[in-house]
Amino acid sequence: MVSIRPAEKKDIPLILQLIRDLAEYEREPQAAIATEADLLRDGFKGTGDDKFRVLIAEDEGKPAGFAFFFYNYSTWLGRPGIYLEDLFVRPAFRGRGIGKKLLARIARIALDEDCYGIRWEVLDWNTPAIDFYESLRAGCRAEWKTFQVKGDALRNLAVLPEEIL
Repeated sequence: MVSIRPAEKKDIPLILQLIRDLAEYEREPQAAIATEADLLRDGFKGTGDDKFRVLIAEDEGKPAGFAFFFYNYSTWLGRPGIYLEDLFVRPAFRGRGIGKKLLARIARIALDEDCYGIRWEVLDWNTPAIDFYESLRAGCRAEWKTFQVKGDALRNLAVLPEEIL
């Protein structure tokens, strides 16, 4: 039997392992540099200041997957949304509806918290995930490109001289 529950502080090692499992699946294991201290610092404070939330999926008590999410905000709609950073089901547990159950729980959270919707990204080569999302009638925002600034580019941008700004 599959169960979905909110993660607790004691789940931090498991969450970190699931993040690393996902990075391995996405062919970038070296990119997952988060630590238990990072997850503890940014989540599980219990003060309402958490930077993220996590749901854990278990099948017969065994950790099967997770959903890692946080809030964004639509200035046009004037409402929050949920950004799904990671949705991952371990290969041994796939095909049992666990990903769908995780997404359904996030959808209920979105509705309960008056969010406009859920948004996420998927790698263009990840056909199984794309097919799964399309089966749920999720729409791809093909007209949008995702941009990111990090590392040296972020540091350089942050110190632009005042006369340029």
